[in-house]
Amino acid sequence: MAITIDEMLDLLSFAGAELGNGNANHGPMAAEALFALGRDGAVLPWVEEYRTRLSDRPLPSLAIPRSEWREYLGRRDRLGDWIEFFENQLEEAEWQVVVRRWAPRLAPAVMAAATHGLIRTAHAARNLSHQDTPQRRYELAQGLGYWAARYYTLPGSPSQTHSGYSPGHALGRAQRLHDHTFDGSGPISEQIKGLEDEQEFEPVINLADASGDVSRFLSNLTETCAGIYLANSKDLIAFVHTVTAPSALRMLTPYLDEADARQAARYAWQACAGIYCWYSTVAPQDSASWEIPAEDRDEIIDRAVAAAGAHSIKFTEACLREYALNPNPVYLAAARDVSERVGAV
Repeated sequence: MAITIDEMLDLLSFAGAELGNGNANHGPMAAEALFALGRDGAVLPWVEEYRTRLSDRPLPSLAIPRSEWREYLGRRDRLGDWIEFFENQLEEAEWQVVVRRWAPRLAPAVMAAATHGLIRTAHAARNLSHQDTPQRRYELAQGLGYWAARYYTLPGSPSQTHSGYSPGHALGRAQRLHDHTFDGSGPISEQIKGLEDEQEFEPVINLADASGDVSRFLSNLTETCAGIYLANSKDLIAFVHTVTAPSALRMLTPYLDEADARQAARYAWQACAGIYCWYSTVAPQDSASWEIPAEDRDEIIDRAVAAAGAHSIKFTEACLREYALNPNPVYLAAARDVSERVGAV
């Protein structure tokens, strides 16, 4: 039985932004990705199973003052209030206006909640781009509220100068901090805070040059990171986000001013570089070396649906969407691989 996007959002509307263990609630994002992949019939059984893991969303307690919103960024305990804040924003303005105003303000925290504030916001915006409904507006409020409540910035600030390096070349100049003995267990959002003690990471945000075409920049970044995902043998969930996060930003760039889109791309680069520096035990590889998988697009999608993992579904959808814009076989190889090595996670 197939359901609509709004029916899916209704089924998941009771839930908070996180699971009991503190990890992100992937339900609305992965279900939306299934719709984008053309697997509408797979959505209901997937949602019915996933929603058994969810707990009730937090209720608002005290309104966040509009003139003092910066003081409440990163207040995890005010998630309900942040969601209500954005519900009010979306009642007063078109959703595109709200995205244009708030995505740049939140962009320095691309790394927030292991990039899931950005990702959930982007999936919600794509839903709204097809049809504006109350359910989809509320989902956007959830995404923006989660992003704001989990606001967290990595060390380093963007400068006015540019290195001239593409993300692929820049990543080769970023210092990996661990060898193959590194045990990266634990939540990404907590592990990544280790970068605060690594002074050499601070200049990394300025290694990649985002002054040109933002779409080309994001393609180079996701292409490079898909190769890094394939090359690493562990901590795969962390590397999944180095593709899904910048690919999610791509879904928001049509609603951003050009300068804001470039700045957001720099923060997306910083987040991906942070994951690379902290988790990767291998250097970037030439993505041209990857062979095109034997499976066609439908077979790759079928594998993701069968694996049923939220990360597998979202990563597969992002890789196939990026491949449509930049037909490098590394995306197909990564999409095929994720259902095997990440599977049902």
